[in-house]
Amino acid sequence: MQLDLLKQSCVGKLVAGVDEVGRGPLCGPVVTAAVILDPLRPIAGLNDSKKLTEKKREALFVEIQEKALAWSIGRAEVEEIDRLNILQATMLAMQRAVEGLSIRPDLALIDGNRCPQLSMAAEAVVQGDGLIAEISAASILAKVSRDREMAVLDAQYPGYGIAKHKGYPTPAHLKALQELGPTPIYRRSFGPVRRFFEAN
Repeated sequence: MQLDLLKQSCVGKLVAGVDEVGRGPLCGPVVTAAVILDPLRPIAGLNDSKKLTEKKREALFVEIQEKALAWSIGRAEVEEIDRLNILQATMLAMQRAVEGLSIRPDLALIDGNRCPQLSMAAEAVVQGDGLIAEISAASILAKVSRDREMAVLDAQYPGYGIAKHKGYPTPAHLKALQELGPTPIYRRSFGPVRRFFEAN
C-alpha cells in the first residue's frame, strides 16, 4: 500500500530515480546515476540491473540515454571512499548525480533506506530498483557505466580478474590480491586490503 501511495504522490511531478553500484568491491569508484524518464516515451523491460543479462543492460543503457528527459552519472573516487567511508561517499556520489541533471526534479526517489542531502524532496525506497521504473533506469546506467570502467582498469592492472568480478571480493580476487598486492585503485579502508598493508 505504501508503494501505491508513493506512486500516487508522484503523479504530475518530475521524478528522478537514483541508484548506486559498487559499494561492496575492494577497488574502483562507487558509481551512481539519476534519471528522469519521459512519460511520453516509455521504455519496456526496465528492472533491477542485477536481474538483467549483460546484453539486455547494454541495450537498455542506450535506450534510456536516448529517451529519458534527463540523466546524469555521479561517482566517488577511491580516495573519497577511504576518507569519508563508503556510506558517505555513496551519498556524495548520489548528490553529484542529481546535481548533474539538466532538469531539476520535483522529487528524487533513492534506492535503499537512506537519502543524501538534496535541494528537493527525496524519498528512500527499499528495493526500489525492482519497483520504480526511474530507479531501475538509474541502476542500469550506473551498472553499465561502472562495468565498462572496470574493464578498462582490468587492462591497466592485469592479473586480478577485475573485468570478471568487477572488484568484488571473490575467492579468486582475494587470492590475486594476496599474490600481487594492492594497486592504487584499491580501497585501503576495506578489510582485506587493510589487512594486506598491516601484514606487509
